[in-house]
Amino acid sequence: MSMAIEIVQLLIQSADSWLFEGSRSGLSDREWMALRFLARANRFSRTPTALASFLGTTRSVASQIAAVLQNKGLVARKPSADDKRSITLCITGDGERFLERDPINALRDQIVALEVPDRSRLRDTLRRVLVGLDVAQRRHHTDVCSQCMFLIESGEGKERHFKCRLFRKSLAQKETSLFCAYFEGQT
Repeated sequence: MSMAIEIVQLLIQSADSWLFEGSRSGLSDREWMALRFLARANRFSRTPTALASFLGTTRSVASQIAAVLQNKGLVARKPSADDKRSITLCITGDGERFLERDPINALRDQIVALEVPDRSRLRDTLRRVLVGLDVAQRRHHTDVCSQCMFLIESGEGKERHFKCRLFRKSLAQKETSLFCAYFEGQT
């Protein structure tokens, strides 16, 4: 148990680099979380509903956060290409440049400095911990498409194709490394 407590303490200490009271660079920690999510979300997950699911809040609160980001010029609202009643939240060029000053970049850089096997073990271990927390708290888990049971991969090399069975849409290979709010883990 003492090692578990030590690990929790280390996670809390590392959280100091991205969780904070008030705001940094004009954004609250929740606004930073939303901006980070939207920058890494796939096209199906750039909605107020998916953002609310990721943040663990209501759609109304997620819409308010998106409105703050929009007012700062970091996010734009666009009509959905698939459903004209829906909107898509897109990171603007200013939003991408703003993310270059993200307080979490210092932690990212420390992780990049780790050896590849250590990074892989850390990623896989944290993924298992987060899945366990999501199950315990009855939250829906968000993760990357490449790990999702709905992803179908066919072909090889230049003939390699990806498709999401849930949305019945083709995916570009680069989309398979993006977050999906509708993720279901492979069994």
